[in-house]
Amino acid sequence: MILALALALASSLATSVAFLLKQRGAVLAPSVRVRHPLRSAVALFRSRWFALGWVVAVGAWGLHVGALALAPLSVVQAVLAAGLVFLAVLAERFFGFALGRRQWIGVIITAIGLAIIALTVGPRGDDAPGYALTALIVVECTVFVLATGLAVLSSHLPTLRARQGLFLGAASGALFGVSDIALKFLTHAVGGGVLELVSPWTFAALAASVVAFYASARGLQIGPGVEVIALTAVAANLTAIIGGILVFRDSIGAGPLGISGRMIAFGLVIAGAALIPAPVRVAYRPARE
Repeated sequence: MILALALALASSLATSVAFLLKQRGAVLAPSVRVRHPLRSAVALFRSRWFALGWVVAVGAWGLHVGALALAPLSVVQAVLAAGLVFLAVLAERFFGFALGRRQWIGVIITAIGLAIIALTVGPRGDDAPGYALTALIVVECTVFVLATGLAVLSSHLPTLRARQGLFLGAASGALFGVSDIALKFLTHAVGGGVLELVSPWTFAALAASVVAFYASARGLQIGPGVEVIALTAVAANLTAIIGGILVFRDSIGAGPLGISGRMIAFGLVIAGAALIPAPVRVAYRPARE
């Protein structure tokens, strides 16, 4: 479990760095166009900042998969919420964003929630957790449809268009969460052989990741960077934690005290994350490549 938590923490740090690098590159790239997905992807990767961010993101993904293979999904995602703490510090110190008191309060609340989660981790049995296949299908399909629909509607409805970047960030985060749920399933399925990777859940993970890639890139282009990244992280964590509990029957604690502490901690993480996406000013203005 300690190794899994360390991998998840390293993944959260790398993910924050990756998102900030990709945001810097995305604002320099031509606008992402749904009608021209390949051209948009090529244009994004021509930005050296975005490409570098993607390389870091791949490393973070590898650490993430390693953590998922060793620990319950809800625990991994809760630790990944530490990325919000890293995000706040890195954004202000190295990427030119200025965070206010509200954002730092959110960081502190999130850190407290993560500390409680670490202290209330219950024992894990030797057997892999059972799956609620019906819940897996319902959660995957429902979140995928809703998140994709939100991404599409945000560009067409006038009431949503003013905050399109934020909605795209939330939608991409939910889709990343869908991908995490599918990946968690595959980390157990692969125990039956490599051929188990030829699965609908592999397609689900890839499909969710592709849609999330474009939604996230567009959100980073048109929305306030820290807010978009924070909403992406919150949506991804919330989706995956719920999936871990409903689908993989992850424990929410050992005994009344552990359960109460874990539930309070999850609430603190979400509440703290909600305080971070507040208006920020960007001091850094990179020249176009």
